Amino acid sequence: MLHKLITGGQTGADRAGLDFAIETGLEHGGYVPRGRKAEDGRIDDRYNLVELSTSSYPARTRRNIEESDGTVIFSLNRRLSGGTKLTLDLANKLGPVLHIYDTRKERISNPDSLRLEIQALIEFLCSNKIEILNVAGPRESKEPGVYDWTLTKLRFLNCRARDPQKQPGE
Repeated sequence: MLHKLITGGQTGADRAGLDFAIETGLEHGGYVPRGRKAEDGRIDDRYNLVELSTSSYPARTRRNIEESDGTVIFSLNRRLSGGTKLTLDLANKLGPVLHIYDTRKERISNPDSLRLEIQALIEFLCSNKIEILNVAGPRESKEPGVYDWTLTKLRFLNCRARDPQKQPGE
């Protein structure tokens, strides 16, 4: 059963994971580069993050993958690049990973896409016995809107976890 979310603290998907955990009372944490650096400056101390001795983003990424039971990458795009691609590559080597991307265009032909995305996430968490989940994805400047999109997905997950019969959007 999921009891903790960890992230690297960057803007975008990472920060959405942290804010979701705080909003729902879920334990949170993760590892961040020296100086608590992110693209918007120093990461706020309200987030329970451990500062590494290095300022390296790849070192931070690897540590969060290693310290979790699995990684979910949230992205508005199917094709990943930069640090998000590195996360996918490392997670494929080090542990289970799930990439959830925005399927709104596909929803025109499949109105069940949102339900299926949330179901895939639930199955990933259950089948891999995830207790500590690494939430990852692009920074907000690379994919504007990824923070809100990720937070919405996590809220739908929380809704389904509380009421398995409830469908997303109800």
